[in-house]
Amino acid sequence: MSTNAGGYGGSAPRVDTAEGCGADPSFDLDRPWCVDERVAVRPEPFGALLYHFGTRRLSFLKNTTVLEVVRSLAEHRTARSACLAAGVGAAALPAYERALATLAASQMIRLRAGSEGAGP
Repeated sequence: MSTNAGGYGGSAPRVDTAEGCGADPSFDLDRPWCVDERVAVRPEPFGALLYHFGTRRLSFLKNTTVLEVVRSLAEHRTARSACLAAGVGAAALPAYERALATLAASQMIRLRAGSEGAGP
């Protein structure tokens, strides 16, 4: 079980899922997101490994920028503002949105508590 979100180096994030856990079409960049509290993030030279202790899924972030975005989600009002703060430009934003949507679909990130429709 693995989810790959990201690309190498400065490339746009590549989203590649092993178990058919595609991007969530309802993902909204303009809502407040955070890393799920059951997820461990282990930085690596290529990006990071994310392990969800509840679902037992492993995700690979193959881009240090997407790692920066994911780690800073809780510090920003929206996922869009986290992307912009990490230096993601308008042209690259759709690729980062797809990567974040894949992470949301695999429960690695979730809506923050207090936002409409947020999980536990």
